[in-house]
Amino acid sequence: MIKVRFLPAAEIELLKEVAYYSKARAGTGSRFQAAIQAAVSRAAAHPLGGAPSFKETRSALVKGFPFSIVYRPSAQELLVVAIAPHRKRPQYWASRID
Repeated sequence: MIKVRFLPAAEIELLKEVAYYSKARAGTGSRFQAAIQAAVSRAAAHPLGGAPSFKETRSALVKGFPFSIVYRPSAQELLVVAIAPHRKRPQYWASRID
């Protein structure tokens, strides 16, 4: 399987959402984190399987939550660019990558 790396901004998004869901309802933060990990694992196993997106990125749905992971695959790694809520402006994360 390919190496996975999170951009710092994507890591902050993940931590923020885990904290939000943990406060909202017991156990939901853990479920969210597991759902993100499952989406990242699917993307790492099948890097070209996500929906093509802006700036050579792809996106994969996070099952059970209104989020997608946005990532850029390469031969060396899978770069997670954003933990993107569906309610947020599309491609708000575009300035994070070249």
